[in-house]
Order: sequence, then C-alpha cells, then structure tokens
Amino acid sequence: MKIYFLAVLLSFIMASSLFAGQSETIVKLETESGAIEGSLLVPEGKIGIPVALIIAGSGPTDRDGNNPTMKNNSLKMLAEALAKNGIATLRYDKRGIGKSQKAGKKEQVLRFEHYISDAKDWAELLKNDKRFNEIIVIGHSEGSLLGMVVSQQGSVDRFVSIAGPGQSADKVLKDQLKSQPPDVLKMSLPIIDKLVQGETVDDVNPMLYSLFRPSVQPYMISWFKYDPAKEIGKLNIPVLLIQGTTDIQVSEKSANILANANPKSILKIVEGMNHIFKQADSERMKNIATYNQPELPIKPELVEIVTGFIMEENNKHNTPDSGDGR
Repeated sequence: MKIYFLAVLLSFIMASSLFAGQSETIVKLETESGAIEGSLLVPEGKIGIPVALIIAGSGPTDRDGNNPTMKNNSLKMLAEALAKNGIATLRYDKRGIGKSQKAGKKEQVLRFEHYISDAKDWAELLKNDKRFNEIIVIGHSEGSLLGMVVSQQGSVDRFVSIAGPGQSADKVLKDQLKSQPPDVLKMSLPIIDKLVQGETVDDVNPMLYSLFRPSVQPYMISWFKYDPAKEIGKLNIPVLLIQGTTDIQVSEKSANILANANPKSILKIVEGMNHIFKQADSERMKNIATYNQPELPIKPELVEIVTGFIMEENNKHNTPDSGDGR
C-alpha cells in the first residue's frame, strides 16, 4: 500500500553527456516527506528499448554506488556501460541519502517496506514511459532482496541479482557476529531471536547499543522477515544471478542458495570480481582498497552478461512469431 507516495515529477534537466549518444535526466518521486531523486540515462534517439531500474545495496549508498567514506562509482559505471549497449537505466539515491536526504524518515519509524514501496513506485514510473518496452530490475547486495519483492508485481519483466545474499538478514548477522568475541555473540543471539519473533528488546548491553539500539529495532524486525530464498522462489519471470569469486561480503554459497530456490534462474560466476564489480585479489586488504578507487573500471564480463541476458530476452519479447504470446 502506498502510504506516502503523492505524485511523480519528471524534471527534464539535461546533464552533460557522459558518453557520446547518451543523456542523463534528473527524475524525482515526490513523497510526503520529500523528493527522492534519481538519474535516468537513455541512449539518445532510441525508443522501444529496455530500461533497467538499478537498486543500490545497504547503508548510506547513493545512486552511483558510493557512500560518505568510499567512492568507487560501481553503479554509475554499470549504468553508463549498459547505455552504451542500448539499454536505458534509472538509478536513485535511497530516501535519506544524497539528494534524497529530505525524504528520509526518523529511524524509529523507518521500515524495510518503505524502501520496497519506493522501488515499486520507480518501476511503475518506468512502466508508464512509452519510450521503454520492458522493465528490468537490477538489485545489488541488499538491493537484490528489494528487487525480488518489487519484481513480483506485473510491471517488471525480468530480474537481475548481483551479489545478493541467500539468507534472511538475521542469519547473515549471526554469521557475521561469529567473528566477534564469544561474549558479544552470546549476548547478541537472544536479541536477534526476539527481533525475529517481532518483539523489541529494552535491556540492551551498552556494548551492543550501536547495533541494537531501541530506535532501530523496529526496522530490523521489518527487515528480518524477508527471506531471499522464499522471495526469489515466487518469481515467474526470467531471473539472472551473478556472483563474483573474490567477493568478501557475499559468498558463492549465497548465489547457489538463490539458484536452488528458483530452478529456472540462470547463474553466472565472474572470476576475480569483488562485491563492487571490480577486479580484485581475494586478500582482504587489497580487496577493500578497490572500494575507494573510482578510476578502476568494472569487470567487462559483468556488462557482457547483463547485456546478453537483457537483449536476448528483449528480442524474444519483440519477435512477432516468438510463440510466447506477447
């Protein structure tokens, strides 16, 4: 249910072309708490083409794949590369991030469903744009889970997951906490279990307050109830799963969980690609160093795989005698 979406505004403000034959337009969703801003990148002079909605991962990640402490331009590079291959893209700053800061909600009232609803509204906006013949959702990391849920609505034609977790966030958090001192894990597990049951916890050890502060617990409850394996299993549209071999945040095991949950999906493994689409060593410090190297290009194999999936399916969709009845 759209509890805050009021209107859609298209601000045709042409940005400088990033490549010849491409133009970027600033697009805004007006909500009751402020505007959510995105960038629509369209190959010039093209109509009847596919468009991909790119959903960023967790934390304060903006439309380009950057955050206040790291700049890698991963999502921006992906959008530019797809536009060069004839695919339009829309990427956006999540509410509370970047140019969408005014749309942010107070921590105690923010829910995972707000992000889902925002992404659904963006997909609906693209569906109503006559320049585009198909809508593809590309979700990165936590954006993969958001994308799965959004892609269950009729306006989405296919879904691409890049480095998407295969387990619900509570299980991922438990795995991450195993690397902490035993006492931290011991104190955290009962809190996580309570949150999974939909119950908040008042008595939080000061050592754990930054993670389980009362104001963030309602959001965690809303987030924990979504299981990626269950959500991707609900999709009856073409699904592409992509995972890098040097990703130190999401493992190949997660990709296999998702693939098994949706047997019709296509799984592609990209050798040497880390979490932000860059060529990287598996050694942790060398890997992390790429997170702040905006000049380092993304893996060309990623672009080739995504382009091939979109264009092959798009051609099927638009062939009169393809036999799919569309």
